[in-house]
Amino acid sequence: MTITTGATTTATTDTADQHRLRSEVRAAHVPGTATQVRITARDHAFTIDEPAGLGGDDKGANPVEHLLAALGSCQAITFQVWAQKLGVALDSVDIELGGDIDLRGFFGLDESVRPGFQGIDVRVSISGPESRERYEQLIATVEKHCPVLDNLAHGVPVTTSARIA
Repeated sequence: MTITTGATTTATTDTADQHRLRSEVRAAHVPGTATQVRITARDHAFTIDEPAGLGGDDKGANPVEHLLAALGSCQAITFQVWAQKLGVALDSVDIELGGDIDLRGFFGLDESVRPGFQGIDVRVSISGPESRERYEQLIATVEKHCPVLDNLAHGVPVTTSARIA
């Protein structure tokens, strides 16, 4: 099977193992800081930090903002891939996301409160020459095929191993 998404990405796969893509990221605390973390993924690097109100130096977006960004950017990419695949013309796609966290869960003040988002709101704005029905079909397709949305909506097993020096 050959998968082509635009002019720059073509993958040819013949077996089930070749359908898999493994992603690797490294997160390392920046020594001498309270909450800064340096992230590396392939040849890319960026800093994550907490705002001053949560003990950080506000040198970057915080982890939950990156989670929202991961969802929004994955959906934006999925819109482009599936619009092309389905022949749906898009002038623009703009995605705004928000979520509420009850900090009692994060700080362990109330064990009945989960530390993560209580919910995430996704607001998609699409413009282009297609009918409303075509865009609604595209939205449904994106919701079905977006990897980050799938991970958030259906959960994914997480296995942690630790090496203590």
